Amino acid sequence: MPVTTVAMLTAGGLAPCLASAVGGLVERYTEVAPDVRIIAYRNGYAGLLTGDSVEVTDEVRATAGRLHAFGGSPIGNSRVKLTNIDDCVKRGLVQPGQDPLRVAAEQLSRDGVDVLHTIGGDADLAAYLRSNGYQLTVVGLPKTIDNDIVPIRQSLGAWTAAEQGALYARNVIAEHSSNPRMLVVHEVMGRNCGWLAAATALAHHKWVQGAQFAEWLENSAARWDVHAVFVPERPIDIVEEAKRLRPIMDEQDGVNLFISEGAGVREIVAAMEEAGEDVPRDPFGHVHLDKINPGQWFAKQFAAKLGADKVLVQKSGYFSRSAAANGADLALIRDCTTYAVDAALRGESGVVGHDEERGGEFRAIEFERIAGGKAFDVSVPWFTDLLRDLGQAWPEAVRALLLVSA
Repeated sequence: MPVTTVAMLTAGGLAPCLASAVGGLVERYTEVAPDVRIIAYRNGYAGLLTGDSVEVTDEVRATAGRLHAFGGSPIGNSRVKLTNIDDCVKRGLVQPGQDPLRVAAEQLSRDGVDVLHTIGGDADLAAYLRSNGYQLTVVGLPKTIDNDIVPIRQSLGAWTAAEQGALYARNVIAEHSSNPRMLVVHEVMGRNCGWLAAATALAHHKWVQGAQFAEWLENSAARWDVHAVFVPERPIDIVEEAKRLRPIMDEQDGVNLFISEGAGVREIVAAMEEAGEDVPRDPFGHVHLDKINPGQWFAKQFAAKLGADKVLVQKSGYFSRSAAANGADLALIRDCTTYAVDAALRGESGVVGHDEERGGEFRAIEFERIAGGKAFDVSVPWFTDLLRDLGQAWPEAVRALLLVSA
Protein backbone atom coordinates (compact mmCIF):
# COMPACT_ATOMS: atom_id res chain seq x y z
CA MET A 1 0.00 0.00 0.00
CA PRO A 2 1.51 3.37 -0.97
CA VAL A 3 2.16 5.86 1.81
CA THR A 4 0.49 9.22 1.19
CA THR A 5 0.03 10.71 4.69
CA VAL A 6 2.32 10.41 7.68
CA ALA A 7 1.52 11.65 11.19
CA MET A 8 3.79 12.10 14.18
CA LEU A 9 3.46 12.99 17.83
CA THR A 10 5.60 13.13 20.95
CA ALA A 11 4.33 11.69 24.22
CA GLY A 12 5.24 11.24 27.87
CA GLY A 13 7.78 13.38 29.68
CA LEU A 14 10.37 15.44 27.87
CA ALA A 15 13.73 14.02 26.84
CA PRO A 16 16.75 15.55 25.01
CA CYS A 17 15.71 13.97 21.71
CA LEU A 18 12.18 15.09 20.88
CA ALA A 19 13.02 18.13 18.78
CA SER A 20 15.83 16.32 17.01
CA ALA A 21 13.69 13.24 16.34
CA VAL A 22 10.92 15.37 14.84
CA GLY A 23 13.50 17.17 12.71
CA GLY A 24 15.11 13.90 11.68
CA LEU A 25 11.82 12.36 10.55
CA VAL A 26 10.93 15.41 8.49
CA GLU A 27 14.39 15.51 6.91
CA ARG A 28 14.34 11.81 6.00
CA TYR A 29 10.88 11.92 4.42
CA THR A 30 11.86 15.05 2.50
CA GLU A 31 14.93 13.20 1.25
CA VAL A 32 13.40 9.86 0.19
CA ALA A 33 9.66 10.56 -0.18
CA PRO A 34 9.18 14.31 -0.69
CA ASP A 35 5.60 13.94 -1.93
CA VAL A 36 4.40 12.32 1.30
CA ARG A 37 2.13 14.61 3.32
CA ILE A 38 3.28 15.01 6.94
CA ILE A 39 1.08 16.19 9.80
CA ALA A 40 1.91 16.60 13.47
CA TYR A 41 -0.56 16.17 16.30
CA ARG A 42 -0.19 18.99 18.82
CA ASN A 43 0.46 18.10 22.45
CA GLY A 44 0.81 14.36 21.98
CA TYR A 45 -2.15 12.06 22.44
CA ALA A 46 -4.23 15.03 23.61
CA GLY A 47 -4.00 16.47 20.10
CA LEU A 48 -4.76 13.13 18.51
CA LEU A 49 -7.94 12.74 20.58
CA THR A 50 -9.15 16.25 19.74
CA GLY A 51 -7.97 16.31 16.13
CA ASP A 52 -5.56 19.17 16.76
CA SER A 53 -3.00 18.73 13.99
CA VAL A 54 -0.81 20.94 11.85
CA GLU A 55 0.63 20.21 8.42
CA VAL A 56 4.38 20.29 7.83
CA THR A 57 4.84 22.90 5.12
CA ASP A 58 7.69 23.31 2.64
CA GLU A 59 9.00 26.14 4.82
CA VAL A 60 9.15 23.81 7.82
CA ARG A 61 10.84 21.10 5.78
CA ALA A 62 13.51 23.60 4.78
CA THR A 63 14.32 24.49 8.39
CA ALA A 64 13.75 21.11 10.08
CA GLY A 65 17.50 20.61 10.53
CA ARG A 66 17.59 23.50 12.98
CA LEU A 67 15.56 21.44 15.45
CA HIS A 68 18.61 19.32 16.26
CA ALA A 69 20.03 22.22 18.27
CA PHE A 70 17.12 22.50 20.69
CA GLY A 71 15.48 20.70 23.58
CA GLY A 72 11.79 20.38 24.29
CA SER A 73 9.19 19.32 21.72
CA PRO A 74 8.39 21.66 18.81
CA ILE A 75 4.95 20.08 18.46
CA GLY A 76 4.01 20.12 22.14
CA ASN A 77 3.64 17.26 24.56
CA SER A 78 1.31 15.82 27.19
CA ARG A 79 1.15 12.99 29.68
CA VAL A 80 -2.04 11.35 28.44
CA LYS A 81 -2.55 7.60 28.66
CA LEU A 82 -5.21 6.34 26.27
CA THR A 83 -6.20 3.42 28.48
CA ASN A 84 -6.92 5.72 31.43
CA ILE A 85 -10.49 6.52 30.42
CA ASP A 86 -11.40 8.44 33.56
CA ASP A 87 -8.45 10.79 33.16
CA CYS A 88 -9.21 11.40 29.47
CA VAL A 89 -12.82 12.24 30.37
CA LYS A 90 -11.70 14.48 33.22
CA ARG A 91 -9.42 16.41 30.84
CA GLY A 92 -12.27 16.86 28.38
CA LEU A 93 -10.45 14.89 25.68
CA VAL A 94 -13.30 12.38 25.22
CA GLN A 95 -16.93 12.23 26.24
CA PRO A 96 -18.24 9.91 28.98
CA GLY A 97 -18.79 6.47 27.50
CA GLN A 98 -16.19 6.89 24.77
CA ASP A 99 -13.12 4.67 24.49
CA PRO A 100 -10.05 6.92 23.94
CA LEU A 101 -8.34 4.21 21.92
CA ARG A 102 -11.28 4.06 19.51
CA VAL A 103 -11.49 7.87 19.36
CA ALA A 104 -7.78 8.02 18.49
CA ALA A 105 -8.10 5.29 15.86
CA GLU A 106 -11.07 7.00 14.21
CA GLN A 107 -9.25 10.34 14.14
CA LEU A 108 -6.30 8.72 12.36
CA SER A 109 -8.73 7.21 9.88
CA ARG A 110 -10.50 10.54 9.24
CA ASP A 111 -7.13 12.21 8.68
CA GLY A 112 -6.20 9.55 6.12
CA VAL A 113 -3.05 8.60 8.03
CA ASP A 114 -1.11 5.66 6.60
CA VAL A 115 1.84 5.87 9.02
CA LEU A 116 1.97 7.08 12.61
CA HIS A 117 5.31 7.86 14.25
CA THR A 118 5.15 8.00 18.03
CA ILE A 119 8.16 9.44 19.83
CA GLY A 120 7.64 8.11 23.32
CA GLY A 121 4.34 6.83 24.63
CA ASP A 122 3.32 3.19 24.93
CA ALA A 123 2.16 0.29 22.77
CA ASP A 124 -1.56 0.42 23.63
CA LEU A 125 -2.65 2.29 20.50
CA ALA A 126 -0.59 0.10 18.17
CA ALA A 127 -2.13 -3.01 19.71
CA TYR A 128 -5.65 -1.57 19.36
CA LEU A 129 -5.13 -0.65 15.73
CA ARG A 130 -3.77 -4.08 14.93
CA SER A 131 -6.55 -5.92 16.80
CA ASN A 132 -9.36 -3.90 15.26
CA GLY A 133 -8.43 -4.08 11.61
CA TYR A 134 -7.09 -0.58 11.03
CA GLN A 135 -4.66 -0.59 8.11
CA LEU A 136 -2.01 1.60 9.64
CA THR A 137 1.74 1.26 10.14
CA VAL A 138 2.98 2.48 13.51
CA VAL A 139 6.71 3.08 13.99
CA GLY A 140 7.87 4.29 17.37
CA LEU A 141 11.09 5.82 18.64
CA PRO A 142 12.32 4.90 22.16
CA LYS A 143 12.29 8.02 24.31
CA THR A 144 13.07 8.06 28.00
CA ILE A 145 15.96 9.46 29.99
CA ASP A 146 15.53 6.55 32.42
CA ASN A 147 16.91 4.16 29.75
CA ASP A 148 14.55 1.47 31.03
CA ILE A 149 12.81 0.13 27.91
CA VAL A 150 12.72 -3.64 27.42
CA PRO A 151 14.41 -4.93 25.22
CA ILE A 152 16.09 -1.76 23.89
CA ARG A 153 19.76 -1.24 24.70
CA GLN A 154 19.80 2.57 24.64
CA SER A 155 16.88 4.97 24.60
CA LEU A 156 17.10 8.36 22.94
CA GLY A 157 18.15 11.25 25.16
CA ALA A 158 19.52 9.23 28.07
CA TRP A 159 23.20 9.95 27.36
CA THR A 160 22.49 13.67 27.18
CA ALA A 161 20.46 13.62 30.39
CA ALA A 162 23.37 12.03 32.28
CA GLU A 163 25.80 14.60 30.89
CA GLN A 164 23.49 17.48 31.75
CA GLY A 165 22.77 16.09 35.21
CA ALA A 166 26.49 16.06 35.91
CA LEU A 167 26.77 19.68 34.75
CA TYR A 168 23.92 20.59 37.08
CA ALA A 169 25.60 18.77 39.96
CA ARG A 170 28.87 20.59 39.34
CA ASN A 171 27.27 23.92 40.15
CA VAL A 172 25.08 22.63 42.98
CA ILE A 173 28.02 20.99 44.73
CA ALA A 174 29.87 24.30 44.62
CA GLU A 175 27.35 25.34 47.28
CA HIS A 176 29.33 23.28 49.79
CA SER A 177 31.57 26.27 50.33
CA SER A 178 28.63 28.33 51.56
CA ASN A 179 28.21 26.40 54.79
CA PRO A 180 30.26 24.06 57.00
CA ARG A 181 29.21 20.41 57.34
CA MET A 182 27.03 20.58 54.23
CA LEU A 183 25.03 17.54 53.07
CA VAL A 184 24.19 17.86 49.35
CA VAL A 185 21.58 15.44 48.00
CA HIS A 186 21.33 15.40 44.21
CA GLU A 187 18.08 13.68 43.21
CA VAL A 188 18.16 12.27 39.67
CA MET A 189 15.17 11.07 37.64
CA GLY A 190 14.63 7.33 37.42
CA ARG A 191 11.44 5.89 38.86
CA ASN A 192 12.16 2.17 38.60
CA CYS A 193 15.59 2.20 37.03
CA GLY A 194 18.82 3.55 38.46
CA TRP A 195 20.72 3.81 35.17
CA LEU A 196 20.45 7.59 34.93
CA ALA A 197 21.53 8.22 38.53
CA ALA A 198 24.48 5.88 38.07
CA ALA A 199 25.46 7.36 34.69
CA THR A 200 25.13 10.90 36.06
CA ALA A 201 27.30 10.07 39.06
CA LEU A 202 29.89 8.50 36.76
CA ALA A 203 29.92 11.57 34.48
CA HIS A 204 30.45 13.87 37.46
CA HIS A 205 33.12 11.59 38.94
CA LYS A 206 35.00 11.58 35.63
CA TRP A 207 34.84 15.38 35.51
CA VAL A 208 36.30 15.55 39.02
CA GLN A 209 39.09 13.19 38.02
CA GLY A 210 40.01 15.37 35.04
CA ALA A 211 39.54 18.80 36.61
CA GLN A 212 42.56 20.87 37.64
CA PHE A 213 41.76 21.63 41.27
CA ALA A 214 44.03 23.87 43.31
CA GLU A 215 43.85 21.24 46.07
CA TRP A 216 43.60 24.00 48.64
CA LEU A 217 40.92 23.96 51.33
CA GLU A 218 37.46 23.78 49.71
CA ASN A 219 38.84 23.53 46.18
CA SER A 220 39.86 19.89 46.20
CA ALA A 221 38.83 16.83 44.20
CA ALA A 222 37.82 14.90 47.32
CA ARG A 223 35.48 17.67 48.38
CA TRP A 224 33.76 18.02 44.99
CA ASP A 225 33.43 14.29 44.23
CA VAL A 226 30.48 11.96 44.57
CA HIS A 227 30.58 10.20 47.94
CA ALA A 228 27.69 7.76 47.41
CA VAL A 229 25.16 6.82 44.76
CA PHE A 230 21.88 5.09 45.56
CA VAL A 231 19.72 3.27 42.99
CA PRO A 232 16.50 1.22 43.34
CA GLU A 233 18.19 -2.02 42.27
CA ARG A 234 20.78 -2.01 45.01
CA PRO A 235 20.12 -2.64 48.73
CA ILE A 236 20.49 0.42 50.94
CA ASP A 237 21.91 -0.01 54.42
CA ILE A 238 21.59 3.50 55.77
CA VAL A 239 23.20 2.71 59.11
CA GLU A 240 26.31 1.20 57.53
CA GLU A 241 26.53 3.91 54.87
CA ALA A 242 26.27 6.59 57.54
CA LYS A 243 29.17 4.98 59.40
CA ARG A 244 31.24 5.11 56.19
CA LEU A 245 30.24 8.67 55.32
CA ARG A 246 30.64 10.21 58.78
CA PRO A 247 34.47 10.30 58.58
CA ILE A 248 34.16 11.94 55.15
CA MET A 249 31.92 14.60 56.64
CA ASP A 250 34.38 15.14 59.50
CA GLU A 251 37.40 15.36 57.21
CA GLN A 252 35.96 17.10 54.12
CA ASP A 253 33.36 19.23 55.91
CA GLY A 254 30.68 17.93 53.58
CA VAL A 255 29.14 14.92 51.79
CA ASN A 256 27.62 14.69 48.29
CA LEU A 257 24.98 12.03 47.59
CA PHE A 258 23.54 11.12 44.19
CA ILE A 259 20.21 9.29 44.43
CA SER A 260 17.75 7.94 41.93
CA GLU A 261 14.27 9.30 42.60
CA GLY A 262 13.05 5.69 42.79
CA ALA A 263 15.55 4.68 45.46
CA GLY A 264 13.85 4.16 48.80
CA VAL A 265 10.34 4.58 47.35
CA ARG A 266 9.20 1.15 48.55
CA GLU A 267 10.20 2.05 52.08
CA ILE A 268 8.55 5.48 51.89
CA VAL A 269 5.29 4.15 50.44
CA ALA A 270 5.16 1.32 52.98
CA ALA A 271 5.59 3.82 55.81
CA MET A 272 2.85 6.06 54.39
CA GLU A 273 0.41 3.17 53.95
CA GLU A 274 1.16 1.86 57.42
CA ALA A 275 0.35 5.31 58.78
CA GLY A 276 -2.96 5.31 56.87
CA GLU A 277 -1.88 8.11 54.52
CA ASP A 278 -3.03 8.35 50.89
CA VAL A 279 -0.24 7.69 48.40
CA PRO A 280 -0.56 10.24 45.54
CA ARG A 281 -0.48 8.66 42.07
CA ASP A 282 -0.56 10.00 38.48
CA PRO A 283 -2.84 8.86 35.60
CA PHE A 284 -0.39 6.05 34.85
CA GLY A 285 -0.76 4.69 38.38
CA HIS A 286 2.78 5.80 39.26
CA VAL A 287 3.51 7.26 42.67
CA HIS A 288 3.81 11.06 42.47
CA LEU A 289 7.50 11.19 43.36
CA ASP A 290 7.55 14.97 43.65
CA LYS A 291 4.88 14.74 46.34
CA ILE A 292 6.56 12.08 48.47
CA ASN A 293 10.02 13.66 48.03
CA PRO A 294 12.55 10.78 48.09
CA GLY A 295 15.40 13.31 48.22
CA GLN A 296 14.03 14.89 51.36
CA TRP A 297 13.54 11.45 52.88
CA PHE A 298 17.17 10.51 52.24
CA ALA A 299 18.32 13.86 53.57
CA LYS A 300 16.35 13.30 56.76
CA GLN A 301 17.79 9.80 57.21
CA PHE A 302 21.39 10.92 56.80
CA ALA A 303 21.48 14.45 58.22
CA ALA A 304 21.46 13.56 61.91
CA LYS A 305 23.72 10.52 61.47
CA LEU A 306 26.33 12.60 59.64
CA GLY A 307 26.05 15.61 61.93
CA ALA A 308 25.11 17.91 59.05
CA ASP A 309 24.66 21.58 59.87
CA LYS A 310 23.11 22.38 56.49
CA VAL A 311 21.18 20.16 54.06
CA LEU A 312 20.65 21.00 50.39
CA VAL A 313 18.35 18.83 48.24
CA GLN A 314 18.32 19.61 44.53
CA LYS A 315 16.63 17.86 41.58
CA SER A 316 18.22 17.94 38.15
CA GLY A 317 15.34 16.33 36.24
CA TYR A 318 13.78 19.33 34.53
CA PHE A 319 17.20 20.76 33.73
CA SER A 320 18.57 17.56 32.18
CA ARG A 321 15.47 16.34 30.34
CA SER A 322 14.93 19.68 28.58
CA ALA A 323 18.41 19.96 27.07
CA ALA A 324 19.32 19.71 23.41
CA ALA A 325 20.76 16.32 22.41
CA ASN A 326 24.52 15.86 22.64
CA GLY A 327 26.70 14.36 19.92
CA ALA A 328 26.22 10.74 20.97
CA ASP A 329 22.45 11.09 21.09
CA LEU A 330 22.33 13.01 17.80
CA ALA A 331 24.10 10.12 16.09
CA LEU A 332 21.68 7.58 17.60
CA ILE A 333 18.68 9.75 16.75
CA ARG A 334 19.86 10.04 13.15
CA ASP A 335 20.19 6.25 12.86
CA CYS A 336 16.77 5.70 14.44
CA THR A 337 14.88 8.28 12.38
CA THR A 338 16.45 7.02 9.16
CA TYR A 339 15.49 3.44 9.96
CA ALA A 340 12.02 4.51 11.15
CA VAL A 341 11.15 6.23 7.89
CA ASP A 342 12.52 3.40 5.77
CA ALA A 343 10.62 0.83 7.86
CA ALA A 344 7.43 2.89 7.59
CA LEU A 345 7.69 3.01 3.80
CA ARG A 346 8.07 -0.80 3.85
CA GLY A 347 4.96 -1.14 6.01
CA GLU A 348 6.97 -2.47 8.94
CA SER A 349 5.65 -1.57 12.41
CA GLY A 350 7.62 -1.60 15.66
CA VAL A 351 9.85 0.46 17.93
CA VAL A 352 13.27 1.18 16.47
CA GLY A 353 16.32 0.31 18.53
CA HIS A 354 19.03 -2.22 19.31
CA ASP A 355 17.25 -5.40 20.36
CA GLU A 356 19.05 -6.84 23.39
CA GLU A 357 17.12 -10.09 23.07
CA ARG A 358 18.25 -10.52 19.47
CA GLY A 359 21.97 -9.98 19.94
CA GLY A 360 21.76 -6.19 19.76
CA GLU A 361 20.33 -6.20 16.22
CA PHE A 362 19.15 -2.77 15.07
CA ARG A 363 15.55 -3.27 14.00
CA ALA A 364 11.88 -2.37 14.42
CA ILE A 365 11.06 -4.31 17.57
CA GLU A 366 7.58 -5.79 17.87
CA PHE A 367 5.28 -3.64 20.02
CA GLU A 368 4.11 -6.60 22.08
CA ARG A 369 7.68 -7.11 23.28
CA ILE A 370 8.12 -3.52 24.42
CA ALA A 371 7.83 -2.82 28.15
CA GLY A 372 8.99 -0.18 30.58
CA GLY A 373 10.64 -0.57 33.93
CA LYS A 374 13.78 -2.43 32.82
CA ALA A 375 16.05 -2.73 35.84
CA PHE A 376 19.54 -1.29 35.76
CA ASP A 377 22.17 -4.02 35.84
CA VAL A 378 24.24 -3.03 38.87
CA SER A 379 26.86 -5.64 37.99
CA VAL A 380 28.07 -3.83 34.86
CA PRO A 381 31.80 -3.08 35.20
CA TRP A 382 31.54 0.71 34.84
CA PHE A 383 29.19 0.86 37.83
CA THR A 384 31.10 -1.56 40.03
CA ASP A 385 34.29 0.36 39.20
CA LEU A 386 32.56 3.59 40.24
CA LEU A 387 31.46 2.10 43.55
CA ARG A 388 34.98 0.87 44.18
CA ASP A 389 36.36 4.34 43.51
CA LEU A 390 33.86 5.79 45.97
CA GLY A 391 34.58 3.16 48.61
CA GLN A 392 30.91 2.21 48.58
CA ALA A 393 30.87 -1.51 49.30
CA TRP A 394 27.94 -3.87 49.10
CA PRO A 395 26.14 -4.41 52.42
CA GLU A 396 27.69 -7.38 54.21
CA ALA A 397 24.57 -9.56 53.96
CA VAL A 398 24.40 -9.01 50.20
CA ARG A 399 28.16 -9.49 49.81
CA ALA A 400 27.89 -12.87 51.53
CA LEU A 401 24.99 -13.87 49.26
CA LEU A 402 26.95 -12.85 46.17
CA LEU A 403 29.95 -14.87 47.28
CA VAL A 404 27.79 -17.95 47.85
CA SER A 405 26.06 -17.61 44.47
CA ALA A 406 29.44 -17.17 42.76
